[in-house]
Formats: sequence, structure tokens, C-alpha cells
Amino acid sequence: MTQIPARFSVLTRRRLLALAAGATAVPSMMLAQETGAADGDAPAPAGPDDAALQQFTFDILAEEMRVLASRPHEPAPRPEGFLGDLDYDQYRLIRFNDARARWGEPGSAFRLSAFHMGWLFPEPVVLYEVADGMATEMRFTTEDFEYLNELSERVPHGARLPGVAGFRLNHALNRPDKLDELVAFVGASYFRALGRDNTYGLSARGLALNTATDTPEEFPRFSRFYMERGPEGAQEITVYATLESASVTGAYRFVIRPGAATQMDVTARLFFRQNVTELGVAPLTSMYLFSEKSRTGFDDFRPNVHDSDGLRIVRHDGDVIWRPLNNPPRVAGSYLSENGMRRFGLHQRARDFAAFQDTHSRYEMRPSLDVEPLGDWGVGHVRLVEIPSDLEANDNIVAFWVPQDKARAGDVREFAYRLHWGMLPLDPQDPIAHVAETRAGHAGFAGVEPIPGARKFVVDFAGGLLSSLEAQTVTELEPVVTVMRGELLGALIERLPGGDIWRLVIEVKSEPGALVEISAHIAGFDRKLTENWLYQWMQE
Repeated sequence: MTQIPARFSVLTRRRLLALAAGATAVPSMMLAQETGAADGDAPAPAGPDDAALQQFTFDILAEEMRVLASRPHEPAPRPEGFLGDLDYDQYRLIRFNDARARWGEPGSAFRLSAFHMGWLFPEPVVLYEVADGMATEMRFTTEDFEYLNELSERVPHGARLPGVAGFRLNHALNRPDKLDELVAFVGASYFRALGRDNTYGLSARGLALNTATDTPEEFPRFSRFYMERGPEGAQEITVYATLESASVTGAYRFVIRPGAATQMDVTARLFFRQNVTELGVAPLTSMYLFSEKSRTGFDDFRPNVHDSDGLRIVRHDGDVIWRPLNNPPRVAGSYLSENGMRRFGLHQRARDFAAFQDTHSRYEMRPSLDVEPLGDWGVGHVRLVEIPSDLEANDNIVAFWVPQDKARAGDVREFAYRLHWGMLPLDPQDPIAHVAETRAGHAGFAGVEPIPGARKFVVDFAGGLLSSLEAQTVTELEPVVTVMRGELLGALIERLPGGDIWRLVIEVKSEPGALVEISAHIAGFDRKLTENWLYQWMQE
């Protein structure tokens, strides 16, 4: 586990997506309204008369990107005219015309709308529809958008756009008569999705290159998307994408199945133009501002503000790691070594409104996201990056898989994995207790001076076989604690009154400036009874 150079800055993906979504928001669509639009103004997908048909398969797309990787990268030209002149205030005056949403015909399970290009999204993204093995470009014009106030006078009527910034798909996720937003792809290779009863929170990316290393980070972008809906009434959709950057090209396939937990089966075929300092596979991006263990410096009525509160890893043998997230005083990160890992993900375990007291953001409804490798990814690391932040608008948490072998120029790699977006509740039949809460404060006894250079960590475990034990069995339980670059002052276990929560209290001391790594679990009756709790403490 290592510290990251302090020069690394907070990611701004959340601000970009929030502004794009706010400028073109179509949060939900009523089926009756959409059916009517299909019979009126909604355009049909482009046909042979106005867009050329292309033969299409995923293998054809991958071969195209393999050939492209043998040539120097050519950045997309910046747009001219009104697209190149759009600023922040003007971009906020653009709305997608929901009467022009694609696939409004009866029997279609999905609707597609687009994000307008320009301002922070200057590169055109081109969309295609795939049917019967042929791809047709989905062309967009200024008629597909609404331009408000004075902007309407500057925009040419009916002008064809060179592309869009991205797209969103709506689907009857929560109610059969209402098409809720399901997934959105916009900005570089970022995308996000919802499970049932979720609101948007964390995001995923197609690829991370040189994140928080001594090499400048590179942000590949999805430049084209191909949508294949399948037969009428199909409840899944396949999205293909091309990935481009200075160091890599790629062909991606996303098979999207909406549900209580929306699943995406992802296949990524990557072709490397250059050596990469660090390759990040299946990167996840989230926000953690503060919680009950880390409120210092935040004068806020809310007890918690975060999209995710922990990194969860299921190891090859089924053992579970829970690493609570931090908003550290300086940029930091952890490399968690794994071989044959089953899953990793960023989770939101707090699911009660009382935990957040925020009627607007509804953080208790933000999805958790798991990455499940399809096939053996072998030896590597789950890397967690935590970046200081004083605003909840910043995404300051990044997690991804780092393969053991570095990517070199000329390499070809393929990764397959399944993304699970949703509440992802814990299994009530799991015999292992989970971390329900982590708190921290000064070490020492209440009412006396705190111990200098020391910190108290309080970890509450719930569920599993541990919850069935009576308080007097505490003598049969053992706190298993290890501390790196610090000193363990003490550890004790107790059962909380009036419930089934068991508490582990740990006190650790270190030298100023130390980066302390702590791991702990409770054992007893010849078995492990809890998850592995990991924590990184920066002693200031």
C-alpha cells in the first residue's frame, strides 16, 4: 500500500455529468406520451436513403480498432460555428426534445435520447443502430434539441450536427407505465446506470490509464456507439463502442439487462499503441465527503455525505474484505493484492434516510456497483485512490483492477466482466457478520486527556452467526488485529445492549506523518466470524 503524489487533482466527472444531465434532462417518460410522439414528430432511425448501411459484427469492430492502433492517434477536430462558441451559460439553455426520442414505436422496451455536444464536450460522438447484421448511422440535427432564450436566434434551423456528446436510455425499470432513465454514456469513457429504486450516484469508466502516477493521466474516450435492440419486446439491449486515446484503442460490448440489480456484461478488447505505466481495468468512480467517523472540518447538519462508504472485495476463497472509504488530508491509495478474485466494488451500505437527512440528494438510494470477473483474471491488485475534497460535487474516489503484467506497445488484451448496479443488499443467510459502521475519535478514556499521537477506532459488526451469541460468550471471542507502521495499544470486544451488534474497539498509536495500515476481524469457536475490516489512517 502506497501513498500517491500530492499533485494529483480531484476528478471533475461528477460536475461534467451533472451539468450535461441538467442541460438535457429527460428523467422519465410516460409510455402513453411516447407512443403518441412516435405517431407524430418522432423520427424513424435513418434508412438507406440518407445514411449508408455497413456490415457489422463485434469482430469486425475489433479488427477495425486493431488496425487503427497501428497508426498515430489523431484527436478529433474541435467544432466550428455555434458549437465551438458554446459556453457554460449557453450550454445550460439546451434541452433534448423528448418528442424526438428514438424508438418510440409500440413494442420497444427502450427509448434513446442524446446529449448535445459543445462546451466541455467538443468531440463528436457518432451513434449507430444495428439490425440484421447491418449498422445505420443515427443522425441528429438542431431539430432534435430545444434552444432556449437568446440561444434560439443563433442556432441554424434544421442543421445537421456532426455528432452528439453521448446518449441515455430509458426503460420501464420501476413501473410498467413509465420509462425511467436506465443508463447514460457521456464524457470520455464514463457511464452510469441504475437498478430498481436507485438514483444516480457513482460511475464506471471504460478504462483508466496512469491514474495517480508520475505519468500524466490519460482519459480515453468512446468515439462511436452501436445499439442493437434485438427482437420486438426484448428486455435487454447490446451497446458496442469504440475506444480511442494516444496509448490504446479498443472495442467494447455491453449487454445491458435492467432489473432490481441492472447487469452489464462487458467485453473489452484492447490494442496498445504505447507502453502504459499503469493499466486500470473496470474503473469505478465515486464520492465520499464525510461520515460519522470523519466529520472534522465539515459544519453540516447532515450526519453523512457520500455516494459510497466502502470498498468490498470477495476473494477467491470467499473471504470478504471491507475497506471503509476516507476523505484523507492528502492524496493516498492502497494496492490490495489478489489472485483469482471473485468480485470487487464500491458499496453504499447505509440505506436509511436517517443516516443522511438529505431530502434532495437522497444518498440512501444511490446504487452500489460490483465488478464480477468473467473468467480468471489471475494475479494483480485492486487499487483504491482517495483524494482530498471539500465539496460533494467532486468525485474523489477511484477503484480499479491492475493486472500484474504491464501493458506494452503492441499488446492485445481482452477482459470480460459483469457489472451489477443496484442496492445489492447483504445476504441475510451469510454466516459471516458484516461491518455495519466505523467510527473514530481520540484514543483514551472519556473525561481524561486523550493519548497523544493515538486514535480510537470503533467497528460495529452485524448479522451472521456472531449476532446469535449472548454477551457472556465474549470470553470465547478473539480480536485479530494487525498494525503496520504503528503500535496497537489495545483491543476489546463487547456486545451492544438492546440488539445484535458486536463492537470491536481498537486503539493505535503512531509517529506524526505515518501512513498506518490496520486490519481486524473477530474470531471464535475455531472460525472467523466477521469480514476483514481494513483501514488506512494518516497520522497528521
